[in-house]
Amino acid sequence: MSNLVAPHGGGPLHPLLLPEYERVEEKKRAAKLKQVPMSSRELSDLLMLGMGAYTPLQGFMGEADWRGACADMTLASGLFWPIPITLSCSADLADEISEGDDVALCNGSGDIFGVLNVEEKYSIDKAFECHHVFHTDEDAHPGVQKVMAQGAVNLAGPVKVLDEDHYPETYKGLYLRPAETRALFESHGWSSVAAFQTRNPMHRSHEYLAKIAIEVCDGVMIHQTLGALKPGDIPAEVRVKAIDALVKNYFVEGSVIQAGYPIEMRYAGPREALLHALFRQNFGCSHQVVGRDHAGVGSYYGPFDAHHIFDTLEEGALKTLPLKIDITFFCEKCAGMATGKTCPHDESERLNISGTRLREMFANKEVVPPEFSRVEVLAILSEYYDGLD
Repeated sequence: MSNLVAPHGGGPLHPLLLPEYERVEEKKRAAKLKQVPMSSRELSDLLMLGMGAYTPLQGFMGEADWRGACADMTLASGLFWPIPITLSCSADLADEISEGDDVALCNGSGDIFGVLNVEEKYSIDKAFECHHVFHTDEDAHPGVQKVMAQGAVNLAGPVKVLDEDHYPETYKGLYLRPAETRALFESHGWSSVAAFQTRNPMHRSHEYLAKIAIEVCDGVMIHQTLGALKPGDIPAEVRVKAIDALVKNYFVEGSVIQAGYPIEMRYAGPREALLHALFRQNFGCSHQVVGRDHAGVGSYYGPFDAHHIFDTLEEGALKTLPLKIDITFFCEKCAGMATGKTCPHDESERLNISGTRLREMFANKEVVPPEFSRVEVLAILSEYYDGLD
């Protein structure tokens, strides 16, 4: 009997990746089907379905589930779900597809990654989705851009996933599916695990947040996005190398597990914090660190909106609980990392740390102080930025 939190919905994990021995024949069959091209975000969602991260979903959402996820964060069944998981295509292509058809799901190069049994075709109000999910319909918002670029018709139904792209080979030991993280947590004897979400190399504030989580839980999983990022973000392979150096030199051995997963960020702020907690429940995490402006972009969300949204949920909607942590900084007078709850000193004594500011310092050739980032991490990032020059 596992002591870890149950998967979302209370049942078993539902990975939709076909067993390897079934994929060869299914790929041959899929090659003869009508092809539906996926955006990078849709492909990342298919891969999340494949690994079981979106348990208990069986495929892409129909209209009732789409509308419910947007409007009140619940599926038609009543199950909590904060962001719609959908697949779109052009109106012309939709006219060539009938309900009941199987279609092949492809990336931009035509490589087949899955098969969808089309149970439903429907059009959506894109502005309605953006208003509810992102709280804005401004074109400057990267998540809004993705929704507005979708095809005119959504295709819904169960999927069979046939491939995991390059992730298992490129990120050996890092690309871990929910069943694998659960087994790893249990092998460590962990029952309470905090997930730390990152799309950036970890600076001192990140390190501090992760260490607070270790004080509260048996261990922490540093969970990295491996999908497409926005312009200016550090590539995943550089980030992984930098985090490896940090964990090796500054964390107690056996207290941290690094893992990566193939989602593409939506930058939906509070709503995305909820989605992150939902699929972290499937990975076996009892808690999720929620710091300043979780999954935000620009000034679209307040620094603690992602904290407050958890307070609006009905009891039991999520098993994975938020670890709400105040803004962190280095205080010169305290001579260490602190938060607004622990440091009594004036703002003038504080060095505020962020990934955005770190990127600016490298871009402007500024000297990055050790209070901002560990020297081992800075050496790796310096090499990367020097290579850009």
